[in-house]
Amino acid sequence: MKKDGHTHTEFCPHGSGEDVEQLIQKAIELGFNEYSITEHNPLPKRFMDEASGTREAIITGGMNVHDVEIYLKKMHHLKDKYKSEIKINVGFEVDYLPGFENWTIDFLNEYGEQIDDSILSLHFQSGVGGYRSIDFSPEDFDSGLIQHYGSFQKAQENYFSIYLEMVESDLGLFKPKRMGHLTLCQKFQTYFEREATDLSDTSLILIDQILDRVKEKDYELDFNTAGLFKEYCGEVYPPSHVMNKVKEKGIKFVYGSDSHSLNDVGRGYDFFIR
Repeated sequence: MKKDGHTHTEFCPHGSGEDVEQLIQKAIELGFNEYSITEHNPLPKRFMDEASGTREAIITGGMNVHDVEIYLKKMHHLKDKYKSEIKINVGFEVDYLPGFENWTIDFLNEYGEQIDDSILSLHFQSGVGGYRSIDFSPEDFDSGLIQHYGSFQKAQENYFSIYLEMVESDLGLFKPKRMGHLTLCQKFQTYFEREATDLSDTSLILIDQILDRVKEKDYELDFNTAGLFKEYCGEVYPPSHVMNKVKEKGIKFVYGSDSHSLNDVGRGYDFFIR
């Protein structure tokens, strides 16, 4: 089976805007048998009001709440339309937002019966002025997180602490069972030439704890190849030495292109099957 477990659509405000049907058709051409559509869920209004930093990072972080019903209707239509050619799973990439768990539970409970597959990811953490984006730009990461925690590695360690909390979180019956891009905090690692940006000893300990809990809970990990194509990252989320631990522990993992455009479909799959 050739599966892509992490993809996006024209409903993503920071995507290319290309119609998801084109992406599905390309996935079929590339020989994929299964394709999970996991669009970013809307962000709570109060969260958006309280978040800080580059406003574009906040405004474009999730789909418009008024588009959810339209999104689900279209994706389930495409699921049926292409059922003889590819198995399509419809769902969301859900943001873990500490302090907004009840909002997330309510969202999942409302739409859970329409979800086939989903991912739980961490894109925001506390920083200067409130919640800050982790992956918008190196400048925003610097001003919002490095300046807040004192160093790249301290921000990194906080990220993994929250990630562990995310794995442990009780988000109800429809909590996603696949954890998204474990090392997203490394997206800008080569930009900060004067900072130590490798995974610190503390971070490695936290990652080991995360992997143990993922295994115990029988969750999956997102083998996300998007980082290979990011200017300041150059590696998979998570990188090879962490993936060695994943395999040693017998943790299930699923290839994810994290496609936001037609050109992204199937990217890095050759790296996945090595």
